[in-house]
Amino acid sequence: MDVVGWLVESGEPAVRGMARRDLLGQEHGEDVLSGAIVEALLTGACADKRAYRKYTGAHWRIVSLVELEVPAGEPRAVEAAEYDLAEVTRSLEYGVSVVDGLVRRCGSVEGNTLGACARLGMATDPRVQRLAEGLIEWQWPDGGWNCDRNASGRRSSFHETHSAAWGLHEYYRATGETAAQDAALRAGELFLEHRLFRSLSTGAVIDKRWLRPTYPPYWHYDILQALLVLSRLGLARDERAADALDELEQRRRPDGRWNAGTPWFGPLGGTRSPEVVDWGRSGPNEMITLNALRVLTAAGRRTLP
Repeated sequence: MDVVGWLVESGEPAVRGMARRDLLGQEHGEDVLSGAIVEALLTGACADKRAYRKYTGAHWRIVSLVELEVPAGEPRAVEAAEYDLAEVTRSLEYGVSVVDGLVRRCGSVEGNTLGACARLGMATDPRVQRLAEGLIEWQWPDGGWNCDRNASGRRSSFHETHSAAWGLHEYYRATGETAAQDAALRAGELFLEHRLFRSLSTGAVIDKRWLRPTYPPYWHYDILQALLVLSRLGLARDERAADALDELEQRRRPDGRWNAGTPWFGPLGGTRSPEVVDWGRSGPNEMITLNALRVLTAAGRRTLP
């Protein structure tokens, strides 16, 4: 089937526009704010008492909103980002945990908040600057971040690292702060060193769950999310990404699309990790397919028409 045509005919304007621009080289030309998913994410974004509540809280919503390219300065998105930023900033007032000389901090939290705020035009806020400076300061010697107090210190957490790398890159794009980009590139090197999913000592797959892309990833690591971050860092053509690219291509359906992986979110209206919208729990998935094609394009495995 015409997979790009399928995406361009999506019911969500953001998906249509991103597919048209990134996969066809045409103008975006869509009103993102008119989409049903975007509207649902914006509605009641600050309703939960905790911004971090999985997955209806403001923290998760603002990441989804900026991935759908809600315009910088959109009032409801900024309000949600402010709500999340206040919660993350409060947590820093109690200091950070240091074990064996390494800061134990969930870089995914600060990374997601940093990336979303930078995209929404809030990069000059002193609190946002503090998040960036903190992530740079807390980075482990191997290039990642980790909140596990019992971790040996030999390796950081891939789960905590991909969002931190993305957030620092977005902050660099918004401010030109090279220290942020340098830290993001160090994290990218960590992924590449492992060929994104392999043990350094044995070459074995570290976690088979990483091979099954899911959207949204939230704080979870998988090869597609890693490849997306690497593509944004300009590293998608590094030869060490080849194994992950091969794996991604092998998971393509016969019709050229990609299936939804096992979702991290629960059904809408449920009591266990519910979502605000249904991103697709089975069958072909628009966002996974879009991101897979974007990554393959960035890696030179697909050319624009």
